[in-house]
Amino acid sequence: MLKNWMVVPTCLPLVRRRCHACASERFQASGKFRVNANHKLIDAWLLALCTACGETAKLTVLERMTVRSIRPELLDRLHDNDPGLTAELLQDPVMQRRNRIALDWDNAWRLDTGGSDHLDREVIDVSVRFAARIPVRPVRLIAEGCGLTRAEVERLITEGKLVSAVRLSGKLSGDFTFTLKR
Repeated sequence: MLKNWMVVPTCLPLVRRRCHACASERFQASGKFRVNANHKLIDAWLLALCTACGETAKLTVLERMTVRSIRPELLDRLHDNDPGLTAELLQDPVMQRRNRIALDWDNAWRLDTGGSDHLDREVIDVSVRFAARIPVRPVRLIAEGCGLTRAEVERLITEGKLVSAVRLSGKLSGDFTFTLKR
């Protein structure tokens, strides 16, 4: 029987970027946007606060765009400080590259396994789904979901009792499945 696990964000991730005021490397997205128009051109930024000193950094969302080229729904969401838009933009690879930022997902996600009734079975088939692009080590997810230590999970992999079509070492941010034979 196939079990479905879900990796779900619990809050916005921290933004990894160097603060020019205090040299800290962590910012918390405030969820607020600043929109500035100059004639027919518009700029928009997502505001982020340094976790150490509170300094504000502006992450570019739109730069010198003509107002007519922007979808009205996007403008409304920017003006309303839509928290869903903040989450979408932080995960956008183009925005991350443009602003030279990375996301720190530590303590910002949880694993929903749907209960522990599967732990006593001989063979467990699990499908792991990601609600957001959260880079996590599969070994950590399997250990947490099955109530094992990471060393035990590594041992099961080397013994061939834990198999998957994807490589279980390193980090993944996409869906995968695995089978555990006890």
